[in-house]
Amino acid sequence: MKIQNREQLLMVVVLGLVALWAGNLLVFGPMAKWWHTRQDAIKQLRQEVSQGKSLIRRESYILSEWSNMRTNSLPNDSSLAEQQVLRSLNNWVGDSGVNVSSVTPQWQMDQDDYSTLDCRVEATGDLGTLSRFLYEIESNPMALQLASIELTANDERGQQLTLGLEISGLALISPKP
Repeated sequence: MKIQNREQLLMVVVLGLVALWAGNLLVFGPMAKWWHTRQDAIKQLRQEVSQGKSLIRRESYILSEWSNMRTNSLPNDSSLAEQQVLRSLNNWVGDSGVNVSSVTPQWQMDQDDYSTLDCRVEATGDLGTLSRFLYEIESNPMALQLASIELTANDERGQQLTLGLEISGLALISPKP
């Protein structure tokens, strides 16, 4: 092969490689990026459809829970709501046998459609009475949540315990059904 033919061949090969590189840079790279973006969007849409189908299957349960929440929420009137929580608290104390040393209610009105009554409760007793007290709170249908629980021992053997609770009650501003 002559030198001139080799140079022409090398020039053609180099031009071909430059064309492939430019094609990769200008066509294949953006196409691959677009394809991956499209695949991610399809994956996200499939996940959303799956979640939607799950919500549709659970519709009756969710609606009954929402209805139960609305029915058992605290009244809109803050004094009535506090009375209801304190009356229930007295019932739980009587049923469990704990000694309550302090109850501190405080309203949180951060949202337009609901407010919460946060109560800090300090109670003492043995493990059995405190467990029963917690069971009474949790098994009550009232819209209450145990936000935090602190348990400390008052003696060396751990027979007398102090329970610090934060109970949060839900009061819906919108009218009940």
